Parts: sequence; C-alpha cells; structure tokens
Amino acid sequence: MAATEAANKEARQRQLVLYGGLAIVVVIVVALVAFSGGDDAETTETETAETETTETGNATEETSNDDTETDQGDAAARPISGGCPAEDGSSPRTIDFAESHPMCIDPNETHIAVFDTSEGEIRVELNAADTPLTVNNFVTLARWGYYDGTTFFRTDPSIDIIQGGGPHTESPSDPGPGYTIQDEPEFDLDPDTGQMTGPYRYVPGQLVMARTGAPNSSSAQFFFTTGTNAALLDGQGVYVVFGETDEAGLGVLQNVIGLHEPGGSLGGAPSRTVTVNSVTIEIS
Repeated sequence: MAATEAANKEARQRQLVLYGGLAIVVVIVVALVAFSGGDDAETTETETAETETTETGNATEETSNDDTETDQGDAAARPISGGCPAEDGSSPRTIDFAESHPMCIDPNETHIAVFDTSEGEIRVELNAADTPLTVNNFVTLARWGYYDGTTFFRTDPSIDIIQGGGPHTESPSDPGPGYTIQDEPEFDLDPDTGQMTGPYRYVPGQLVMARTGAPNSSSAQFFFTTGTNAALLDGQGVYVVFGETDEAGLGVLQNVIGLHEPGGSLGGAPSRTVTVNSVTIEIS
C-alpha cells in the first residue's frame, strides 16, 4: 500500500510539472502575440499620419509626385516653372504652369496671332506696344500649344462676344494655366460703387482678355467682339483689348456667332462644335 501511495504521489508531481510547463508556454505565446499586434497598430497609425500629411499638408510634394508620373507618360501635361517655349511652336504642348512666364517677346516687334479654326482662319494683329504683358502671356501660351484643339465654348449675341481659351473644361469655369497676370493699366475703383473702371472701349473685331471681377484676374481665357453690342461693356472698360482682326477675320467671327444657340446662364454656345485647331504666331 505504501508503494501504491508513493507511485500516485510521483504521478501527481509529474502532472503538476507538465501543467506548469504548458501554462508558461501559453503565457509566452500570448505575450508574443500581444507584442506583435501592438507594433502593427503603431505602424498603421504612423503610416496613416504620414499619408494624411502628404495629401493635405504638403502640396509641393504632391506636385513632385505628379511630375514623376507625367515624366514617364504625358510630358506635355506636367506643371513647369519659368522659361520660354520655342518660337517655332515645337515645344511639347503644356497647359499647366507653376508660375507666370518671363518676358519672352520683343514688344517692339509686330506679332500676328493666326487662329486656324474649323470655321476658317482669323488673323489678329497683337498690340504689344500698349499691352506688352498681356501680349507676352498670350504669345507664350500659344507657343506652348495651350490653345490647340480647344473650342469656342460661349457665344452671347446680347453683348456680341465669342469666348474661348479653356482647355481643361471648355467652359468659363476653366481653372486656367495656374497663374494670373497684372492688369494693363492698373484700374481705378469707382468710389461710389466700389467697382473697377477702365479705359477700354469695345468695337467689332477685337481680341480681349476675359477676367473675373477681382483685380489682376486675367490668365488665358479670351473673347472676340463681333458686333456693336460689345459697346455695352464700355461702362466697365476693364477687359484688356490686346489685338484686332481684319475684315476677313471679322467675317469668320460673325459666322460663328451666327451659330448661337441660347442656353445656360452666360448666353449660350454655337449649335455645332467650333474648334480652334491651333494658334500660331507670326512676327513681322
């Protein structure tokens, strides 16, 4: 009987050792899992914070990433800074810029903008002598191909204008090239109304910069005046006139506004798509 009790006692001791060892193993495993899970959570939170910083806190970095992607794909779409395009129009088409352009033209030269449109050719003599900043901006954008393949998206016979120059959205709400230019000249504020007033008067055949009501807000959109109703804009006088077409060009413009179809809040649009195939610059 003593032998039996001794054997039972030895068996119980072996079980306690076994259960104790198992308990230690379980504790170690649980601790390792918990430790591993904590690291993963911290890493996820850190990565999330870094992503939010990149997306919302550092726009320059986003632009840099976009540059890398477009360098591998469509190089013409990347934002660029400074520099002048090739005068022969051979530079890759670019419609987004990081800043306005330097002076790329000689204001003493005569610049002719040739609009090749689906309705005919419009030749415009640009007035660089009186509006050098505006003409420089338009000529430089044209040489970058900014206006190529765009449309005349607005017609408004009530003020006899045709508007274009919005390659991103083909609408007046187009975001533009990424910058604005200075008014020429600097406009005065009417003390009674608080509105800007300018010296410009409008007659048929002019090439004019579009703008918002804010100072220095022109960028790339333009409009042509096609008839005498454009004089209704004289009371404002702040749309910079920087070129004028000839009789043949005015005839093309009048044909385009003859396609007017009412609609929307800004007058309407041509009843068929009128495309500006290209704008090239001649110097004489």
